[in-house]
Amino acid sequence: MVNTTEFKTRLETIMTYFDLSATAFAEAIGVQRSSISHLLSGRNKPSLDFVLKVIKRFPEVDLYWLLNGKGNFPKLDPSEPGPQKKAEREVQQGIPSLTGSEIERIVVFYSDGHFREYLPS
Repeated sequence: MVNTTEFKTRLETIMTYFDLSATAFAEAIGVQRSSISHLLSGRNKPSLDFVLKVIKRFPEVDLYWLLNGKGNFPKLDPSEPGPQKKAEREVQQGIPSLTGSEIERIVVFYSDGHFREYLPS
């Protein structure tokens, strides 16, 4: 679950980093100004569509950092694989990433805004 207060702080960090007002940020990602206002005031929680627009427009923003504060902003090295690619590589190499842990669920996000969740059988 996304912590709305912390998400707001990370959103403000992005806007400060790129020196954008709320209006300019809204225009950059293609949303209404009121969407930004409602997020910054804590009235609304971010939608999946909103998050995808941010990371698509600003590749320096790491998805995991934006959603839960883990990782770095800006990304340290865009050529370095993210956590998902690293996990895929570890699986292919037979390296268990968390010994003794079981997969709870896998969520795949698509660029058109929808997602699919897979649960172990």
